[in-house]
Amino acid sequence: MTSRVQQPPRLAVLLSGAGRSLQNLLDRIGDGRLRATIVGVASDRADAFGLQRAMDHGLETRHLREPSAIWSWLMEQDVDLVVLAGYLRLLPIPPEWNGRVLNMHPSLLPHFGGKGMHGDRVHAAVLAAKATESGCTVHLCNERYDEGRILLQARVPVMPMDTSSTLAARVFAAECEVYPAAISLLWQQISSA
Repeated sequence: MTSRVQQPPRLAVLLSGAGRSLQNLLDRIGDGRLRATIVGVASDRADAFGLQRAMDHGLETRHLREPSAIWSWLMEQDVDLVVLAGYLRLLPIPPEWNGRVLNMHPSLLPHFGGKGMHGDRVHAAVLAAKATESGCTVHLCNERYDEGRILLQARVPVMPMDTSSTLAARVFAAECEVYPAAISLLWQQISSA
């Protein structure tokens, strides 16, 4: 990896669902706003629509559930950074991958994070707490849900008439901006280390 740190990073995306974040990254790479290459996409669910999105873009895809199989595949793909994009399983991180696995969480961590806190559950909890602000957080992954070092956050207001759906849409729009920026930031940090 050290011989190519000045090159755009080679990304692998892990997902469990529709792949909206994957599509955002593909769009950003396609229009030049993100200097990176996605070399493969894996999912813990064989029926995840994100795998179809990846195949439609000619990307290698895998249905992998076991961490050992995931890490073997990532090594085969010669990946620089692993991007979790709606991946809903806790992934043990081997020491050699520390600082190279990113996750997006749909709240301002450390609030509204942890096991079982994803998607609409997060937005419903924000609304139930009568928070006036929400947002999203890109963080490095460790052995616990949503507790790794924070790379970037984006804030969005919670409006008086918000539902989980309207808040989710506002947060996702922020995610579309902050996730590519965090990938670039992390790669810059790795490159200059």
